[in-house]
Amino acid sequence: MRDDEKSRLRRLPLFREMTTPTFDKLMEIAYVQTFPAQLELIRQGDFADFLHVIIEGSVELRAAWNGNSTVMGIVHPVSTFILAACVCDEPYLMSASTLERSQIVMIPAADVRVALRHDPDFAMAAMRELAEGYRTFVRHAKNLKLRSSQQRLAAYILHQSRCNSDATTIVLPVEKRHLASHLGMTPENLSRSMKALQDHGVAVQGMRVTIIDRGRLAAVAVPDPLIDGPAVKTATAAFAKWPDSA
Repeated sequence: MRDDEKSRLRRLPLFREMTTPTFDKLMEIAYVQTFPAQLELIRQGDFADFLHVIIEGSVELRAAWNGNSTVMGIVHPVSTFILAACVCDEPYLMSASTLERSQIVMIPAADVRVALRHDPDFAMAAMRELAEGYRTFVRHAKNLKLRSSQQRLAAYILHQSRCNSDATTIVLPVEKRHLASHLGMTPENLSRSMKALQDHGVAVQGMRVTIIDRGRLAAVAVPDPLIDGPAVKTATAAFAKWPDSA
């Protein structure tokens, strides 16, 4: 592994506070691999052999049951994914596939568990990441259960704007069919919601979304820090400047 790749990993919250000997030992057995788009990295039900860290590209997390399938999340760099299965030595609850050409660091899960037992700072960082993942899951569940499809889409657009320095125009980072599944709706429902939001301060052209009136869009989303995260202001008027795993 190159020094610049190690440096990027070292800055991750999971690895930032661990001792240098522990980090160096894990890096000695870790390796980096580039995968093409649409490649299945892990399969739901298989046991966790590696901790995966994405440093380039994007990965879709998907769950399936009884012939049905849904998107559980989309992971972007630099981030670990499905840490819980590695820590618990249990089967994956989700599958993961690349959405585009992606570079992944793979660290053997058994060695990760050994490091957790011997490095309290690493163990604390892992506990914190798992806790944050749980809170993200609860927020996402609340978003799906308490908001209408139109409200979910409005909140998503505002979140993407926030992630892009409050940009007025954003390009959807994933295909609409993937976005629809992630937001708990069909592609047809997503299309209808997109069209409906054009009456609430949004213009849509293909994958490009332009916020014409942020206040009107915020009035649809009704932002709440207990759903959207602590950076979101509850007052719609304050939403003129507006923020999620696996």
